[in-house]
Formats: sequence, C-alpha cells, structure tokens
Amino acid sequence: MASSSLRSKDSGPTWTPKQNKLFEKALAQFDKDTPDRWQNVAKAVGGNKTAEEVKRHYEILIQDLEHIESGRIPIPKYKSSGGGGNGGR
Repeated sequence: MASSSLRSKDSGPTWTPKQNKLFEKALAQFDKDTPDRWQNVAKAVGGNKTAEEVKRHYEILIQDLEHIESGRIPIPKYKSSGGGGNGGR
C-alpha cells in the first residue's frame, strides 16, 4: 500500500522515490533543533521543493506512522520469496 504522502492530491506535487530517500536522509541529518531545518531539508531534497512542502510531507509521514501504530492501517502480510534463509521474513 502506498503511503498517502506519495499521492499528489494529499500533499501537493508528487514525490519520487529518490526524493523520498533524500528526504529521509535529510531528516536524519537535520534534527528538530537545527536552525532553518525545513529550508535545509528542502535544499537537500532538491527538485524545487519548498520548506513548506517538506514540512507538510513530514507532517503527513507522522500522521501515517500514527495510523499504523494505532492499528488503523493493517501491517501488510508479505509473501515469502522462498529460499531466502531468513525464516520467511
């Protein structure tokens, strides 16, 4: 199931998988105590994302996590690829 943060109607312009990965790395680099955090994250993501867009993307991510943790969104059951040697995980 795709995160709501990937749907353009929910968060404005669509985010590519590459931008999402850059976003995740930038969040780890620029924590909540970093001055101008959202401007720094936007710069790291690139693609003309604004500080407001990356902040909104973060807020949607937090909402998604809260929904998952509260059980409102079920955890998907993945099929085992077989032969992976990891006990079906």
